[in-house]
Amino acid sequence: MMSPPALRFQQVTKRYAGKPVLNGVDLEVGVGECVGLVGINGAGKTSLIKCLFDFVALDGGSIEIAGRSHRLAAARQPLAFLPERFVPPYFLSGAGFLRYILKLQGQPYDAAEVARTVDALGLDQAALRTPVRQHSKGMSQKLGLAGCFLSGKQTYVLDEPMSGLDPQARALFKERLCQAMRAGATVFFSSHALADVEELSDRMAILHQGRVAFSGTPSACRARFETGTLEQAFLRCIQ
Repeated sequence: MMSPPALRFQQVTKRYAGKPVLNGVDLEVGVGECVGLVGINGAGKTSLIKCLFDFVALDGGSIEIAGRSHRLAAARQPLAFLPERFVPPYFLSGAGFLRYILKLQGQPYDAAEVARTVDALGLDQAALRTPVRQHSKGMSQKLGLAGCFLSGKQTYVLDEPMSGLDPQARALFKERLCQAMRAGATVFFSSHALADVEELSDRMAILHQGRVAFSGTPSACRARFETGTLEQAFLRCIQ
């Protein structure tokens, strides 16, 4: 018997003030797969992720996490999540935030593992000692990513994970994410950077006008729309 996909969205519908933002979204993310979600501003990428975590109620359809309803807290437990606008509690130090995250997972704070993780993401260890309110956007983003990697989860849901990262940090993050994927992790991430989607994703999904307009490999997307670049293929897909 085949195991269920890590994530399954079936005919997902979401309306705000009567206006449909998601209008019958069908999408699956297989175990161990990396799927990049792309779309123009307002396409519904963040709304879909909010629905996954039951932050907002569905108006129709269903979402399953490893075969279980997304509405069950226990079903969401295996997911590591970084929101698009990540702002850690300003009153905590960097280490205090990571200690809090690990405590929520029932895990000890391993100073050596924390040091290795923040080093791998290019975050200065001095940031662990300073209050989060003194951190730049990029430092906070690295701290949030460190929390995800330290959580020990096998499925990462990341909304614009490279927002605010400089070129060096972007390269380090992608290297660390690929390391997790080689170890069998599942990744579902949104991005406006098609080059990152092409580099990282096994498959991509283009969300447009509330539906999945394309789902497949980046190379299949270029072939389908007969273009030399993914950017051109994306433009043809949404026209």
